[in-house]
Amino acid sequence: MSRLLLPLALVLLAGCSEPPQKEIDQAQTAVDAARTAGADKYAADEYTGAAATLQKARTAVDQRDYRQALSYAIDARQRAIEAAKLVVEAKAREKTEAERAFKTETDRVTRLETLLREAETARAPVQQLRTARAAIEAARTSLQEAGKLLDAGNDAEAATALAEVRGKVDVAARETDALPQHGKSGKRRH
Repeated sequence: MSRLLLPLALVLLAGCSEPPQKEIDQAQTAVDAARTAGADKYAADEYTGAAATLQKARTAVDQRDYRQALSYAIDARQRAIEAAKLVVEAKAREKTEAERAFKTETDRVTRLETLLREAETARAPVQQLRTARAAIEAARTSLQEAGKLLDAGNDAEAATALAEVRGKVDVAARETDALPQHGKSGKRRH
């Protein structure tokens, strides 16, 4: 029985007498993959924690504390994997929010175009019509550009563009509100 325990004890001791390079390499690969996926932006805390823990593993190797290095390397890999998962969730949320904003602004522009047509029918002053039409066209053009970004999968850029679109639609709404509508006056909701 003692002949079996001696080789096992030697293997266990050997495992702790060398740096856990394989595990550190795995952790580095996971951290790199998380960064490539966008974890530094979408899951910054988790990514930073993974990178810091990986550095602790390297520091432990320098101090020849291989058991602690192994623990840190395994922890760093797990943190990096979790950060990568969070990126997927965050990007899905971003896409959903951008699509929702796109629909909201599209609906607003469509309502403003309807109000513009009503004002044209009511023979609103030409200069007011021109100003409102130009504002609506600017909003529509920006909206189309944001739509192209969404279609291309550039959800973060689309979200930024949609914030600008919202401002242009707000301007168009103010200009449209100033137009007479079949003898009606007062504010309308856009």
